[in-house]
Amino acid sequence: MVVPVLLRHRTRPGGYDRNRREFARLFWHTASPRWDFGQAAFDRAAAAFNNPDHVAIVIHNYRWRLGLSAGEDRYDELEKELADGPVITVPAITLEGDANGAPHPDPASYRQKFSGPYEHRTLTGGIGHNLPQEAPHAFAQAVIDARHY
Repeated sequence: MVVPVLLRHRTRPGGYDRNRREFARLFWHTASPRWDFGQAAFDRAAAAFNNPDHVAIVIHNYRWRLGLSAGEDRYDELEKELADGPVITVPAITLEGDANGAPHPDPASYRQKFSGPYEHRTLTGGIGHNLPQEAPHAFAQAVIDARHY
């Protein structure tokens, strides 16, 4: 897995800093292994990697998600509330690609979090992690359908 390599040096994320595009391409291929996103789409997104805060934000986010770094104290109460998993009462449709290479829970594990009208859809055909770009029609249809619940 790529993330432990990124976290090896707490104060010097130099390898990631020097190879932002290469790491991003690796992440994209890992999360969406069958998506042929093309150079133009990648280049449009890669412009965001030039932000001077990009590396620090990404490294901190992974450290925080893995419990290796503290979050913002002012959000502790909200974090606790979200961690408790409040029940979602509004109509909802969750989506998952059948080729999602990013870490994700099984849909059955969060079904009980929805008390209103709910449906889960697994999008087939090699759809990975980036549903709005890989399956834009199915993504938009889910938004429309949830609105009519």
